[in-house]
Amino acid sequence: MNTPPKLIILDRDGVINVDSAQFIKSTAEWKPIPGSIEAIARLNQAGYRVVVCTNQSGIGRGLFDMATLAAINDRMVEMVFRQGGRIDAIFFCPHTADDKCHCRKPNTGLFEDIASRFKVGLEGVPAIGDSLRDLQAGVKVGCTPILVLTGKGKKTKEAGGLPKGTRVFADLAEAVRHLVAESAGPRAA
Repeated sequence: MNTPPKLIILDRDGVINVDSAQFIKSTAEWKPIPGSIEAIARLNQAGYRVVVCTNQSGIGRGLFDMATLAAINDRMVEMVFRQGGRIDAIFFCPHTADDKCHCRKPNTGLFEDIASRFKVGLEGVPAIGDSLRDLQAGVKVGCTPILVLTGKGKKTKEAGGLPKGTRVFADLAEAVRHLVAESAGPRAA
């Protein structure tokens, strides 16, 4: 009964798509990291529900609007669909750090919303990110932290201070290969 739900929480920028210090402000700037779209489809095929949880302070900074964010997310969802997968939900925080909101990672508001929407506890749910704040938010609600070395991941690893038990993988595709193999359990001889 203590088996974690087959839910996985992914950060977007730097995990699914190439990140930019200037923010992703248009569909033209949104470029998937090689293998990430296929990895999401593989998660679905292994029975996972995939949720994206992302800070999008570019909205609060006035760099892009909600319609642009929706178009970017629609592009991502469509690409996943074309690979035979789906994203079950996208949760985002539009605020800047100065807003001191409860939803901006490393705060836990988005994760609490995910738990409420899916009616599950998050204990043991994999939370994959490329920054310390992604991991910190997940750990605070009981998620298993996974760092990918894409996006800000290499700098995050080099800076140290990762939450205890953080697993590190080269990218989303590698992390998914390991998670799917583990969830399949030992193979009968």
